[in-house]
Amino acid sequence: MNVEIRKITVDEKEILKNLLEKYDYEFSQWDNRDVNKLGLYGYDYLDYYWTEKNRWAYFILADNQLAGFAMINDYPEASEPTDYSLAEFFVMFKYRRKGVGKIAVFKIFDMFRGKWQLKRHPHNITSVNFWNKVVSEYTKGNYRLIESYPDAEYADGTLGDIYFFEN
Repeated sequence: MNVEIRKITVDEKEILKNLLEKYDYEFSQWDNRDVNKLGLYGYDYLDYYWTEKNRWAYFILADNQLAGFAMINDYPEASEPTDYSLAEFFVMFKYRRKGVGKIAVFKIFDMFRGKWQLKRHPHNITSVNFWNKVVSEYTKGNYRLIESYPDAEYADGTLGDIYFFEN
């Protein structure tokens, strides 16, 4: 499967907004977020990806089909300096367990060299397993993982686990 990463243009913002709803719906089983009065989750920082520097949004394409997205910024998840944080990462069900996520995130990491932070929800076991495997393989085991990091709280009150590595 051919996996590509393509920068999302401002004209494609609505597409990303739609995919974020699917992502947030799925994630709500772990963070217990509710929809707003319009029945949407919303994403407060969406517009900033085109109005602020140091925010990047990419579509993940698999064989030229929209398969997900990745959103990167330089806002630390933890109180340690960082160059990059993987703010959001989503691969649609159809493309999971086929290597699409791994290839996509490896390409993202290669595009942005420096100190990384990546937060995961410990109750999302599929995500925990994915990130354990991917970060370990990408860094060849050269990373730190701090579970239940103080001040890295999700909407449900669960403390997130944070990976730290440099590439």
